Amino acid sequence: MVWTPGLLLWCLLFAGIGAVATWLARGYALRRQLIDQPGERRSHDAPTPRGGGIAIALAFLIALAAMAARRPDEIVLLACAAVGLVLVSAIGWIDDHRPLSPWSRLAVHVLAAGWLMVGIYLSGRSGAAAIGGFAAALVLVNVWNFMDGIDGLAASQAILVAAGLSVLAGQDAVLVHLALALIASICGFLPFNFPRARIFLGDVGSGALGYALALLLAMSLHRLPAGGWPLVLLPISAFLIDAGLTLSVRIGRGEKWWTPHVQHVYQRWARRLEGHPPVTVAFALWTLVACSGAAWLAGGGRKEIAMVVSVWLASGIGLWCVLRIRSGNGASN
Repeated sequence: MVWTPGLLLWCLLFAGIGAVATWLARGYALRRQLIDQPGERRSHDAPTPRGGGIAIALAFLIALAAMAARRPDEIVLLACAAVGLVLVSAIGWIDDHRPLSPWSRLAVHVLAAGWLMVGIYLSGRSGAAAIGGFAAALVLVNVWNFMDGIDGLAASQAILVAAGLSVLAGQDAVLVHLALALIASICGFLPFNFPRARIFLGDVGSGALGYALALLLAMSLHRLPAGGWPLVLLPISAFLIDAGLTLSVRIGRGEKWWTPHVQHVYQRWARRLEGHPPVTVAFALWTLVACSGAAWLAGGGRKEIAMVVSVWLASGIGLWCVLRIRSGNGASN
């Protein structure tokens, strides 16, 4: 990818949209008293407004429309992705105002994932990529919601994952422009959320991030040979491991796994360190190494890729177990 004045202007535009829209969202949240209060099931210690992620959702929706205008050959995929993004963001925005049933949210997430699957298939990509996009949307929307619990974590991880997927996709101009728009809009939001949060993403933001990343992941699968598909697991490995293993433990204990809690390793670790930034930075370093490894392995053979990805995931699981033990026991729910 060659940086041009147009590409730089594209990034500056979406960074500006992210920053201004977040500032407006914070004012709205304060006026409407959309405030997350501290509690035993929360990782923050001060009342904080939520819903700032509407800025990222809006910016990415604009990016989808702009790319559809520039690349009419991709209009089916981009239009279907826009419908899905609106569904996920809307149900999250409603939930930020008044709590909804987890099953109603899940139903909307399934519908949005279906729109993405249809868009991928009708755009001429493989059925396997379409199914992968459906699974990615359903998983990542909820994983980003589960992992959005400390300052800057979900946003910074999304930046790194989007960058990693765009590198894996090679010279896919549509994917690169969408990834840069997402990264830039998050950069506009991030100063409001890290190192000390003045507003949270909210369900609208975490859902939008997960869905946008699912789109990028599905587009990356289309560009990669089948033997390289496991590489997309590396950028998202930190979140998949913590969310997946914590969810498994809660289900195994018979707990209400869909309710708020502070049992994730990142939450327990932040509580032990009495601060969020070190944990956010540590997760970022892990993902940065994972993305670098994925880029390095992109030209490798099937067996080599499978072996390295397996070792990396096994190492992450082992590290998760160590951190969970050293961080002490979490709350029961």
